[in-house]
Amino acid sequence: MAYKLLVVGGGRMGSALVAGLLAANWCSPSELAIVQPSSPKREALAERFGGVTILDQVTKGDVDDHTGAVLCVKPDHAEAVARTLSGVGVSRLLSVVAGLSTQRLEACFKSSVPVIRSMPNTPVLVGAGVSAISGGEHSVAADLEWAESILGAVGTVVRVPERYQDTVGALSGAMPAYLYLIVESLIEAGVHQGLTRELSSTLVTESFAGAGQLLKLSVESPEQLRFNVTSPGGVTAAGIRMLEQRAVRAAFLEAVASAAERSRQLGR
Repeated sequence: MAYKLLVVGGGRMGSALVAGLLAANWCSPSELAIVQPSSPKREALAERFGGVTILDQVTKGDVDDHTGAVLCVKPDHAEAVARTLSGVGVSRLLSVVAGLSTQRLEACFKSSVPVIRSMPNTPVLVGAGVSAISGGEHSVAADLEWAESILGAVGTVVRVPERYQDTVGALSGAMPAYLYLIVESLIEAGVHQGLTRELSSTLVTESFAGAGQLLKLSVESPEQLRFNVTSPGGVTAAGIRMLEQRAVRAAFLEAVASAAERSRQLGR
């Protein structure tokens, strides 16, 4: 039978998308298929997603004129998989492959198939991700709306010109790792000051989650929120002053620039 959507790759990202789509009633389980070559992973996916078909490979019988696909594989496998999808006749492709341009993926198709590129971040695993989408040469408004409906099931979606995708990946795509590094460092700082690791972890993790929620819900800017807790000559001011002396702000600017350049290298 033909499916409405093929999710090619059943790893963390692919699984998160399937979970979000089912929770949002984007389609029925029977209209969805996950393509996963690894047998142990197929068994785990079948157990987790009852009613969703788990395929080891995709064939022409799985596709009709309305079947789209989401490409969730490693960059070094992506073009070969895209050529396979071209051979079976998928009508649209949403790629969440890091660093790979729509132009390179379009070149894998025999016909003018719309390709949409995106870079979701890992909070899609809890339905709170951020994804930026960019349409390729053959994409029209309806194709972007299709991609937005898929990624919108697991978080916020923005549209950007493709020339910004490397920066998006370096910023929001990598941002969870940057923030987790800060959390790790602050937990360690609490331990160094005599707190137990359990207590320090609780204080830092809950403060991190609460501050993020406040940032999202507040009408005030990040700068103003920081100012609100930084009394002149106070405890927070002393900590901020040390961070500025150690050029933490500049380090983040350089980190994003370095990650963006790496993304550009992957796409060459």
